[in-house]
Amino acid sequence: MDDQAKLAALQRHWGASDANDFDAEHEIYHDDAVLDYPQSGERIRGRRNIQQSRFVQPNKKRFTVRRIVGGGDLWVSEFVLSYDGVPSYVVSIMEFRGGLVAHETQYFADRFEPSPSRAHLVERVG
Repeated sequence: MDDQAKLAALQRHWGASDANDFDAEHEIYHDDAVLDYPQSGERIRGRRNIQQSRFVQPNKKRFTVRRIVGGGDLWVSEFVLSYDGVPSYVVSIMEFRGGLVAHETQYFADRFEPSPSRAHLVERVG
């Protein structure tokens, strides 16, 4: 699988995630894929368990992809994941093996107010 095909697979994955299409969303994973959430100390093993963990999540989710970068077997997606309208900023690092994701790590961050100490140095963006 070349880089263009992997980028297309990632775009389909995030589009399916936003549409709550749980079958299409998880086509990208190996059967033995591992998903890590370092901030909560959780590791989920296996595509079925990853899919089930997302299916039972009770909040309404929306995904807005900001960018996808990568090459070869390492890809990074940056997106805003809103749970019930509350945004979290997420970085997903995906490692491919044989054209499917073998390992994913997701990092979450909440929005915060800028520091007054650097107000003269920054430009406010959306």
